[in-house]
Parts: sequence; C-alpha cells; structure tokens
Amino acid sequence: MELILKRISSNIPEFCLSHWLFRLPLAIVFIQQGMSKFPVTADDAATYELPYLVWWFVAYGELGAGIGLIVSGTLALKTVSNLPIVAEISDILTRFSGITICSVMTGVIWMSEPESFLDVLLYDNLHVFLWMGGLYFALRGNRT
Repeated sequence: MELILKRISSNIPEFCLSHWLFRLPLAIVFIQQGMSKFPVTADDAATYELPYLVWWFVAYGELGAGIGLIVSGTLALKTVSNLPIVAEISDILTRFSGITICSVMTGVIWMSEPESFLDVLLYDNLHVFLWMGGLYFALRGNRT
C-alpha cells in the first residue's frame, strides 16, 4: 500500500510556482487598500482617530508591501536570480513585506478593540487571514 501511494505521489508533477497563488491575491489586496487611502490627508487620519504620521505609514506600508511581494517574487524567478545577491535581496524584500503586512494587520485588529482573542479568531477572519499571509512570507521568504 505504501509503495502504491509513493508511486502515485511521485507521478504528480511539482508546481514550484504555487506560491504565486497565495502571493498575488495578498499583494493585490494590499495594493488596493493602500491606493484607497491616497491622497493621504490629515482629515482621513482623524476619521480613524489616528495621528497623520501613523496614517501615512499605513497607506505607504500597504502599498509598499503589496508591490514588494510582487517585485520580490519576480526577482526570485530562476531566469532573473542568476546572481546570488539578487536572490538574497529578493528574499529580504519578501520577508520585509511580510513583516509590514503583519504590522499593519496587527494595528487594524487592535484598532477594532476586540473583546477577546477568541472574538478576533471567530469574527475577524479576513484580518486574521491577511495577518497569517504576512507571517508566512515573513518567516519563509522566497523559500516557499
């Protein structure tokens, strides 16, 4: 039985670009959210009771994290990353984009003032999903 399962498993082709199925939608959501905050104004920041500087970092952080995920994924392609320095820079950019996503999502979840951690998990699943996506890329980088 184990031999049959091993043979079936070995016949399934490996899709080494599958990280794009996760990377691209996450990047698009963050680019859309970042673009929706432009132009960055103090009035918009006041609407969310945030200082203008925090609102500025959120807007540019969302846009930068989304673009960073796409650029770093493109730089990680085997046809582009022939030089070791390019592969390392793209890995660092992926990790930084993931950390930025986690930071922004932590702030969003925190600003909603949930009653408990369980409330976040049960009722704020979109933000939890985005946070976990950022954490995935922060921890794995381009070694996906």
